[in-house]
Amino acid sequence: MTDWLEKHVPKLVLAPSLIAIFVFVYGFIGWTAYVSFTKSRLLPKYDLVGPIQYEKLAASPRWEVALTNLAIFGILFILFATVIGLILAIMLDQKIRTEGPLRTIYLYPMALSFIVTGTAWKWILNPGLGIESVFRDMGFENFTFDWLVNPDLAIYTVVIAGVWQSSGFVMALFLAGLRSVDGEIIRAAMVDGISTPRIYMSIIIPSMAPIFLSSFIVLSHLAIKSFDLVIALTGGGPGYATDLPATYMYAMAFSRGDIGQAASSATVMMMIVTAIIVPYLYSELRPRHD
Repeated sequence: MTDWLEKHVPKLVLAPSLIAIFVFVYGFIGWTAYVSFTKSRLLPKYDLVGPIQYEKLAASPRWEVALTNLAIFGILFILFATVIGLILAIMLDQKIRTEGPLRTIYLYPMALSFIVTGTAWKWILNPGLGIESVFRDMGFENFTFDWLVNPDLAIYTVVIAGVWQSSGFVMALFLAGLRSVDGEIIRAAMVDGISTPRIYMSIIIPSMAPIFLSSFIVLSHLAIKSFDLVIALTGGGPGYATDLPATYMYAMAFSRGDIGQAASSATVMMMIVTAIIVPYLYSELRPRHD
């Protein structure tokens, strides 16, 4: 009996959590995918009618705007957060005296929720309260910075807020990678007369490909599921100019009472995440042959 308990107690302890995950995560993912093939509106229906929700989704101008915004936000967010994070990491890697306080300052935004970040940047970018008001009070009467209320530029305010919050996290990833580089290689390169910028560009940065990949996966996930940042900063507006798939899904489910459209948009989001995650998992889990 004792041997049986030693062998099976870990399984019994983990079983409730595994069952909960299977039901409340994968079960509801399956339910959402199923509902996306029905005519569900305010209440779910379970008679399959084919991909009519996806056809309706493809024909929706608002969904087209959401996908376009996701592409703009995702590309700029990932690019600038990665570049700024890498630059900050390289600066801190120079063993400067104030590294500790600076690292804390750069990492602090990541400790905030996106709701707080969005609210703060909404004040900063508000034409009547923030940057535009400050510059006009300083005497620059013609200064204009109305991106927050400009339908063509509002999505870029979401990029600014997202990069501000996430670049410190990327910096921490790269700083850890820089500190793990073999110092002998760097010293040998210096002995050969190679300049510090070239050492970083030709030796150190190329060796950090796994960190670039990890950063890309994390930032992609943040971009795709961005909801609270948009809601706090722009509310999806002006109009629906800053809609993302996550805010579109929320609007369909809770404002429009269209569960079928919400389910189809959620399923498309899941497919996008899967398309990013699966190749990463394959590259990490596949057997490596020396």
